[in-house]
Amino acid sequence: MKDLIPNTQNSQNKQKIASTSTLLMKTIFIVLIFVSFTISPATSKAPENCGSESANLCINKAKALPLKIIAIVTILIASMIGVGTPLFSSNVPFLQPDKNIFTIIKCFASGIILGTGFMHVLPDSFLMLSSPCLEENPWHKFPFSGFLAMLSGLFTLVIDSMATSIYANNNTDDIVPHGHGNDFTFPTKDEDSAQLLRYRVIAMVLELGIIVHSVVIGLSLGATNDICTIKSLITALCFHQMFEGIGLGGCILQAEYTNLSKFLMAFFFAITTPFGIALGIALSTIYRNNSHTALITVGLLNACSAGLLIYMALVDLLAADFMGPKLQGSVKMQIKCFIAALLGCGSMSVIAKWA
Repeated sequence: MKDLIPNTQNSQNKQKIASTSTLLMKTIFIVLIFVSFTISPATSKAPENCGSESANLCINKAKALPLKIIAIVTILIASMIGVGTPLFSSNVPFLQPDKNIFTIIKCFASGIILGTGFMHVLPDSFLMLSSPCLEENPWHKFPFSGFLAMLSGLFTLVIDSMATSIYANNNTDDIVPHGHGNDFTFPTKDEDSAQLLRYRVIAMVLELGIIVHSVVIGLSLGATNDICTIKSLITALCFHQMFEGIGLGGCILQAEYTNLSKFLMAFFFAITTPFGIALGIALSTIYRNNSHTALITVGLLNACSAGLLIYMALVDLLAADFMGPKLQGSVKMQIKCFIAALLGCGSMSVIAKWA
């Protein structure tokens, strides 16, 4: 009978983790939908010439469509390779999560996510919300991009903290100190469950931020008929999505989801940019990248996504690894991981020249 009590508690812990994760995911998506539908262009009017594409030799709708189809296929394959590599690496002995090489690769992927936030998403938001197609007041009078990125980072912190607190409060009675006198030790299974929750929160919030960004860049590519831009973006976005997928795949692996959940998270990541491109193609007759509605909506969503990605990369990924026992116990490992993170940031900085 006593042997059944730990199993029952473990089952309850897993159920609480699952319910907390589900609640968090629903909350995030409700907030995202609310933001998407409440952003309105009704506050101002754009100059008349901003709704049309500028005339240049690269605009060719007939040639652009085949290139967009190629982009959908190649980016889908690159995304699948990126997010699938860490998940399948669990079968390779030297790439297990407890190995040093996995930690180094994870820091490289974290640097990629940090570089994405700073070098891709946030600059795009500043560029869109400072466009001359938007009237001077209020868009040129206040730094909306930085403001929303800051708020997004803070709200991500609140969600991160509250999810952990809910779990801790629900499991207070299950944590019983052991030992004599002032020496107390806590059950490692409770600590493992709390850490597992952290990994799952990180994986879900990170996927949300990446998905928002991926749909936005796909929509922009699908809506444009500039073949010069499309050609340069295809290669850049393939590397972009592959590197981002490596980062996300590593987080999904550590979260220890079921195989079905891993597949679904990887699947949704892989199809978001191709879906955005397909949506852009479908809306290409009415959607313009430099229209008033597109500039405001995409600019604000990019700012929110940037704040989320920057927070996740710095706090939940890099800081958690560098302040953890593995790296704190080895200066050599800290240097290796720092170089890996720097390479990750550098690779995304180079890609930012084209995408």
